[in-house]
Amino acid sequence: MTQTQKILVTGATGTVGRQVVAELLARGHAVRALTRDAATANLPADVEVVQGDLTEPDSLIPALEGVTGLHLITFGGPYFAPLESGPRILELARAAGVRRITVLHGGGPTPLEDAVRADDGVDWTVLMPVEFMANALEWADQIVASGEVHEPFVSRLSAMVHEGDIGAVAAVALTEEGHGGQEYVITGPELLTVGDKVSTIAAARGREITLVELTEEQAVAQWRAAGQPEDVIGFLLEVYGNTPEAGRTVVDTVEKVTGRPARTFAQWAAEHADAFTATTPSATA
Repeated sequence: MTQTQKILVTGATGTVGRQVVAELLARGHAVRALTRDAATANLPADVEVVQGDLTEPDSLIPALEGVTGLHLITFGGPYFAPLESGPRILELARAAGVRRITVLHGGGPTPLEDAVRADDGVDWTVLMPVEFMANALEWADQIVASGEVHEPFVSRLSAMVHEGDIGAVAAVALTEEGHGGQEYVITGPELLTVGDKVSTIAAARGREITLVELTEEQAVAQWRAAGQPEDVIGFLLEVYGNTPEAGRTVVDTVEKVTGRPARTFAQWAAEHADAFTATTPSATA
């Protein structure tokens, strides 16, 4: 049993942040959650919710009091711009006695992650998950409305990871020794094509789903119609058409760090089956 510790989780209302909170609570630790709007956080009752903003690092001073670990995201503010406040956040964390920091990798170099990696005053761990299983929720509206999924590059492979496993790795790194200076690529236990994902969701919801493969041109038109910026469209074409090796290679980080196997997409689909069977698309929000 590890001794109870108090951990500050930033980005606590996000897809991964909520899982970090849940895993820490499950392990018996005290959690303080930082959010820009405490009134809408909707976190468990035993979480201490505090208001603050990573773009204004001095707002973290009260939140850092008495914590031993800090989970950080690399973007902040209403427009999710890369944080430039890393050096000040780290200065405040060291002064408060923080011993361990985890950083959720933002997909590329960022000023905050660079600052953390350069800091030798704390044990830091960089979390580098591949595609989230939660990304499949983007299909929920079209599945509910038509029983179809429209996607390009349907044979692309993904080692997608359950967001709960990202939270589990973070919780261990924040509360146990031996993870300082580590860069953890986090994947699920299997490689999946788009067709594999669709058939798994169909099995979980108990109804067939038709997969419609789009050409690149059709996909671009669909993304533009959905309001995606051109730089995002370019990124999607690149990552779907030429998935990086790390995104299609299974590694055993989850089992090595947490002591249990990574969760499968079938488990995730069963947990979220209701999102794909709702009577109205709004129920998936």
